[in-house]
Amino acid sequence: MNVGVLLSNFSPDVGGGHTFENEVFDSLRRMAGECNHTFKVFVRRNIPAASQLPANVQIIHLSSKRRLLERTRAHLSRCSRLLTLRGIKRWREGHKVDWLENVLLSSGVDAMWYPTPGAATTEIPFITVVWDLQHRLQPFFPEVSAEMEWKRRERHYGDVLRRATYIVTGTQVGKQEIERFYQIAPERIRILPHPTPQFAFQSPVEDEQQVLSRMGIEPGYLFYPAQFWPHKNHANLLRAVKLLREEHGIQIPLVLVGSDKGQQATYIRKLAADLGVEAQLKLLGFVSQDELRVLYRNAFALTYVTWFGPENLPPLEAFAAGCPVIASNVPGSEEQLGTAAMLVDGGSPQSIASAVQSLHEDTPLRESFIHGGLARAHRFEGDDFVRGVFEMLDDFERMRSCWDRYAA
Repeated sequence: MNVGVLLSNFSPDVGGGHTFENEVFDSLRRMAGECNHTFKVFVRRNIPAASQLPANVQIIHLSSKRRLLERTRAHLSRCSRLLTLRGIKRWREGHKVDWLENVLLSSGVDAMWYPTPGAATTEIPFITVVWDLQHRLQPFFPEVSAEMEWKRRERHYGDVLRRATYIVTGTQVGKQEIERFYQIAPERIRILPHPTPQFAFQSPVEDEQQVLSRMGIEPGYLFYPAQFWPHKNHANLLRAVKLLREEHGIQIPLVLVGSDKGQQATYIRKLAADLGVEAQLKLLGFVSQDELRVLYRNAFALTYVTWFGPENLPPLEAFAAGCPVIASNVPGSEEQLGTAAMLVDGGSPQSIASAVQSLHEDTPLRESFIHGGLARAHRFEGDDFVRGVFEMLDDFERMRSCWDRYAA
């Protein structure tokens, strides 16, 4: 089949989404020669490895000039479609063909693969992915509900998931949530775990001590790389830091990285001051991938205490970098992380503090989590993910061969 792949416009400061997509594309670039399909990869940003492509992968740049041209074509197409009975019907039903959808519909692809959540058109058979449905499970968090966000997500998933040929999710828990909330046939949902990002296995380019000195930190800190959303639960982590000092005599720095969302970082700074732990807190903002490697490798532990699941990428990065992981026991976490992480009640500062204390007082225990994490990191990588997508494409080809192409 001729398969379209639409890469998002994620910037590095988006965090896990950017890392995930780059990991998958890099594996596609390496693995495409193993399958019988051809790929048209639509991109809106520069792709560093675009010059190292197998013959069955083509990059199509969606430049600003092309966007302008395609918007014009889409407008003319809408006008012409209104002259047909089908066009009138579609207009009445509120179907708007935007410029990107017009590009995909005219590209001649037999199926689309969206590596990140979404679908630019549902008129072409497609594979999409679901990372979480937390707007259904925890709708009280403002980042999934405020300013029409809940309704936007619900419209999106209600339309896209019901039309998807296949839906990729990383855990059995995630699959059950999709079935529960959107009544999707289970055979259309495939489980492919998050792949461990390869960058985390590699040694840093820059001298590690120089990086730490520039940041003003020493090895042996708690580390939490997460954007400043309320669901990331920085607040209870700060309370755990206070408990460690006051009840266990353990004064350990906490290093936070990630872009701010609204005024959340300001709130966290104020809370740290109110708790009397501001001297132990270091906020570094957005850091490069190489700096992130250094931070993982020199941390005492990753404390990934988010309220959201069922999958999260940073624990896998920490595993690969040799950093022990303390993670919140959200639904799906045990399935993703196995016994390689210490799972805690993220809503309990005492639970978080007890886990840190255990690692602090038992060096062999900490070493065992480092070794277990490294083994877990190799369990599922980008090449495994892409092979799983190839299997879906092979399965679907038997049905897709029964008709020619999209008919406008």
